[in-house]
Amino acid sequence: RKEFVDLYVNYVFNESVRKPFQDFMQGFLRGCPARKWKMFLPAELQIVLQGHTKVDWHLLEKNVTYRQYKKLDRTIRNFWTVFHELPEDKKKKFLAFLSGSDQIPGYGLEHFKFSIADPEAENPDELYPFANTCSHILFLPR
Repeated sequence: RKEFVDLYVNYVFNESVRKPFQDFMQGFLRGCPARKWKMFLPAELQIVLQGHTKVDWHLLEKNVTYRQYKKLDRTIRNFWTVFHELPEDKKKKFLAFLSGSDQIPGYGLEHFKFSIADPEAENPDELYPFANTCSHILFLPR
């Protein structure tokens, strides 16, 4: 039985995916030559490809610039009060709403900047917050 299980596991995890994996690897190496990736340790490569998974939310708050707002404006204070009370998964959803990804890029949080801007709507109660993901701008109505 042990031999059967070992052979079956080997087939499922190695043999059955050998050809598709070789095709994937060939295509991947065409665009990303292996010699350039070998300089990274596995954990570093994961960060480069996926971004940082842990976020210091207070550092994120410090990196914000404000347009038509000041840091001590009531809207901004209320925003950060509510934000810091959110569970981790909701904060990541906010990050995805803001930037298009729920992870911080590999260059690090200290270099990740975003802005909070007032869309200057005539009637702010009729406007939802929205984001420009390319420029990392959150438009937050008063």
